[in-house]
Amino acid sequence: MEISNKEKKLISAVVYLHNEQDRIVGFLERIINVLDQRFETFEVIIVNDCSYDGSVENLRESGPLRGCNISMVNMSVHQGLEVSMTAGIDLSMGDFVYEFDDLNADYAESLIADAYFHIIKGFDIVSVAPKKQNTFLSGFFYRLFNRYSKSKYKLRSERFRILSRRAINRAYSISKSIPYRKALYANSGLRMDTLEYKPQPGQARKSKKEKGVFRNRMALNSLIIYTNLAFRISIVITIVLFSLTMFAGIYAFIVYFEEEPIEGWTTTMLLMSGSFSGLFFILAIIIKYLSLIVELIYSKKTYLVESVEKL
Repeated sequence: MEISNKEKKLISAVVYLHNEQDRIVGFLERIINVLDQRFETFEVIIVNDCSYDGSVENLRESGPLRGCNISMVNMSVHQGLEVSMTAGIDLSMGDFVYEFDDLNADYAESLIADAYFHIIKGFDIVSVAPKKQNTFLSGFFYRLFNRYSKSKYKLRSERFRILSRRAINRAYSISKSIPYRKALYANSGLRMDTLEYKPQPGQARKSKKEKGVFRNRMALNSLIIYTNLAFRISIVITIVLFSLTMFAGIYAFIVYFEEEPIEGWTTTMLLMSGSFSGLFFILAIIIKYLSLIVELIYSKKTYLVESVEKL
């Protein structure tokens, strides 16, 4: 009787695809090779976010990928990384789920298995990230986010991550819609860890212009939902404007006693100063309540799927 040393857990791998005709087949062959060596059963879910190059045709015509348990989710319209990955995760059935949202495979294949063996030590979320720091813009975003976030876990650029089913269930118990998965995971209250590696010479990264609109929207939404940055900015603006109105009120008093202003000018200035001061305080309170309302409202399903097919 042959005894297998492979892991018995069902593993899912969700891969984001948008115009990667030169890399998608090789990338899939790489991760499938690792999963086949380590696990008895696994599934691969490709989320095709309306690719208009030859990515889909290359997948369908690839001989080495035939016979593998691969499904492809075709999005109805281009909806961006975060929304598309949510669609793939919804379809996954694994006890543990890999999220491959970056095809820049500048890491050793062994890290894919290492992430699994690390998560079963008692973690719910394990990320694999390069030691090299982020670009200027992404670094600025992460510094800003980490500075004002309530989570004890710091965000950074990552290549892929593996989640337990409990982590996925916890994330969806917080919200059915996930504007920024990394931030939601960091705020889930579950144990997280990161495996670092020294980047190897890899494939060139995709042009940022293709996903710039979605990245900017995601960054702004994340700062509003997961941090108190917007409220702090509103408080600072309120204090500045309140100080200006108080200065105007004091100036009106000085003019009234030391000069002879036009009749009614002092009263008008004092009324405007007091009114605007109260208005600024009310706006600060309204902004705070609006930020809370945003956190409660963004729990809708937001993605549209055209079809699901087996490769």
